[in-house]
Order: sequence, then structure tokens, then C-alpha cells
Amino acid sequence: MTKPAEVNTAVSGRVSSEAHTMSELLDIQRAAFLRDGIPDAKTRIDRITRLSSLLLDNADEIAEALNEDFGTRPRELSLAADVAGCMVDLTHQRRGVEKWMQESNTAKVQGALGFKQRIRHDPLGVVGIMGPWNFPLQLTFVPAGAAFAAGNRVLMRPSSITSRTTDVIAKHAPDYFSIEELAVITSKHGGGADFAKLKVDHMFFTGSPEVGASVAQEAAKNLVPVTLELGGKNPAVVDPDADIDKAATMLADARMVNGGQVCLCPDYVFVPEAKVGEFTDKVIARWTANFATVRNNPEYTATINQKNYDRILGLIADAQELGADVRQVVPAGEPLPDAEKRKIAPTLLTGVKAGMKIEEDEVFGPVLTVYPYRDLAEAIRYIAAHPHPLTMYWCGDDNENLARLADGTRSGSINANDFALHMFGAELPFGGVGRSGMGGYHGKTGFDTFSHARAIAVSTMPLKVAEMMSPPFTARDTKMTNGQMKLWSRLNKRAIKKLKKR
Repeated sequence: MTKPAEVNTAVSGRVSSEAHTMSELLDIQRAAFLRDGIPDAKTRIDRITRLSSLLLDNADEIAEALNEDFGTRPRELSLAADVAGCMVDLTHQRRGVEKWMQESNTAKVQGALGFKQRIRHDPLGVVGIMGPWNFPLQLTFVPAGAAFAAGNRVLMRPSSITSRTTDVIAKHAPDYFSIEELAVITSKHGGGADFAKLKVDHMFFTGSPEVGASVAQEAAKNLVPVTLELGGKNPAVVDPDADIDKAATMLADARMVNGGQVCLCPDYVFVPEAKVGEFTDKVIARWTANFATVRNNPEYTATINQKNYDRILGLIADAQELGADVRQVVPAGEPLPDAEKRKIAPTLLTGVKAGMKIEEDEVFGPVLTVYPYRDLAEAIRYIAAHPHPLTMYWCGDDNENLARLADGTRSGSINANDFALHMFGAELPFGGVGRSGMGGYHGKTGFDTFSHARAIAVSTMPLKVAEMMSPPFTARDTKMTNGQMKLWSRLNKRAIKKLKKR
């Protein structure tokens, strides 16, 4: 197992996180942060590199654990998403940190006159990261990398639902990190609600809006700032001039990533009314070609647990009972759904109306709903009337219709003609808006999330603000105040004239 040279010093004694309580780990990390001060670029890069090594060196064991946690999860998906999928951002953080952490001079002209202004980018201290079960490592390791880039210590709590995967990370983490740097919190330490109560310097949560609201409430009691990466019903819109075959193929594939258990999966699709039949037939044809078998298919990700399995079936049954049309791809001779293996056939719904539970609930499973539209304005009104999604899909050219959709709706991001494209652009921020989350990360946005922009202002001017703003006020002070009012009034009148000329 190859690790950077610094690791041997960092992990002397190889103490497991489970030897301490959560509160003790927080105290240990905070004391270390205060003792060692702000880390230099080399230390930050070393920590990010070790974080990458922890994943890469143990990739096979991680993939096997994920397969056991889900019941069925293909190795290719686990390695691509939860190991290799972290490397784009971790590499970008490693390359950018030295530049990002430098002080920035914001007022060179004023500085020459004796008023210097600059901004430091200081670490917050100890960051708490709570991950979800669908991508339990990608959605904890990527924010952890950003927290390290910003100079923080990290308390990481992967999901207890994927307990085998969490145990693998907890077992190997001491080979790469001292608990002063990174501590892995497991179910042995307590539940997620207990973790949310910690008085960390920033709490980062990825998961459902319902749990996110609870985390935010607990954090608020301690005035702990939060970043919430939540979910939502992600819409897709097919342009009237789009290639229906390409749109149907892409959306059919995108819905089935990780068995549909991705916060970025398309949840429902608006298709031009005249092309709905062609679109739905092509989606069914794509699924039929891709899934000759489902029940014993090791590449078909199972639903994570019985609770979610029952919930998804309940949404389908409710829609069908209230009049929706249900089409499923059930291979010949396979009894689906299968409760033992938690496999649900790829399902397409049309005729969904208000009052059906699936209209409001995020499916998080292998189900896609299709709505017809006659005019793009119908789709825009529907999307805008519902909670803002984490992302939105557009099938078609980068044209005026896409601009109309973007202007008339709100979402965390927009992806056109492919699945989750913005995840692969290291410079692009990732985050939701409204019910789909607050705050963001990836790239420099992640560094900024876990940093404090600290203003430094230094004056060598003979005239002091303190003197000007405290009694007694002199004739000079009155003259200067009146002069300021005249200046700002003149500038405001100019702005009004410019507006009128536009």
C-alpha cells in the first residue's frame, strides 16, 4: 500500500475513531487546530492526497462492501461513482489550493494613499460532514477534500444504512490519518441526530429535505452554519425540435443510474404532445434492450432496503389506482417486483394527475413519469409552481427555448442532453436552491464554503475615522459630511439619467 511519506508521522499510534466519543473527537481536533495553527499549502495537499489514497488503495474492498450493502450493485458503478468519481474534484482541489489560500489585495489605489485593504481566506476549524447512503463515499469524501483544502479538520459520518462500507473506511482511515485530522464516525458513536448536535464550526449535510430540515434546526441551536445538499423531483423538458430517439435513450438511461437512486436522476419529463407515444415507446424499447433480465442481474442495482422498496411500490400502486397508465419492462418468467432481492422493474407512468402521491414525492427509484405539453409555457408554469429541483434536464439545442426555460424556473443547475454533466466540470459549483438545498461545493466553491473571507484593513492616513465620527463635531466634520452628501447625490442623479437613456 503506497502512501505519501508524511503519513507515517501523521498516524503514529494508529488510534481508531471508535476509541473516543464524538464529543471527545471534536475536542481533540479543535485542540489540534489551535495548537498547530493554519496549515500551509504542503500540508493541505498532503491531506487531500491521503484522502485519495484511502479510496484508491482500498477500492476493491469498497466495491464489495457497497455490493453487500445494496444487495446488488455493480462493481463498475461503485468504482466509477464512489472512487474514481471523487478524483476529479480532489485533484482540482489539490491543484488550486495554493492559489486560493493566498491573500487578495482589493484596493491598490487606496493603498497608495495610506488605506490598505486585503482579504485572508482562513479555515473555520472543525467541519462535520454527514453523507447519504446512495453514494456514501463520493458525497462525503468530495466535501472532505474541500474542507482539507480550506485548512480544516474533519469529522466524517458516512451513512449508517450502508454500514459495511462505513466500516471499511473506519477500519482503514487510521492507516492514512491521525484522528486529529480525520475521524470517521460510525453508528457505534450514535445516530445522525446526535452528530447534528455537535458544536462544530460548519455542518455539511447531504440527504433528504426532511432530514436536512432537522439537521438545520439542531445546528441552529448552536449557531452552527450549514450547507444542505438535498434532493427533489428533477424535471426534464424535450424541445419540440429535439431528436426524440436521442432524448428518450438518454433519459431512459439516466433514470436507471444506481437503480434510480440518485438525487440527480430525472423524475418526470415534459414531451411535446404529438410525440409522447413515440417517446414512451422508445423509452420502453431502451429498457427492454438493456435489461434482458432484472431479478438475477448483478448489474441492476437493488433498492437499498425494504422501507424504500415498499415506498416505491406504494407510489406506483397509488398512481395506478387513481387512473395512471403503467408500463413496465418485466422479462419473461421473472416474478417482479421481487421483495427478497428488492428488485422493481423499470416503470413508465403516463396520465399522472394532481392528487396522486407520485406528483409530489421524489421517487428515488426506477420510475419515470411522462407529461404532454402543447406549448413550452405549460411546462415552465408547472415546474415553477413546484419546489425548486436540484437539477433540470433539457433535450435539444442551446437555443431560445432553453433560455426561456432557464428564465422562467429555478433549479440548482441545468444539464442539457446528458446526465449530470455539471458533476464533471471541476470549475462548476454544485448545490441546490430552496427546498433542494443551500450553499454549494466542488472546485473553488467548495474551498470558499469551508473558508472565512476575513477582511484586513490598515490605515496610515493622518485623518482618523474614529475622530470624525465621535463628538465633538467640528466645522470641518460638517463640511466633510455635506461634501459627501453632495457627491453621492450627484452620482445618483447620473445613474438615473443613464437608466432613462437605456
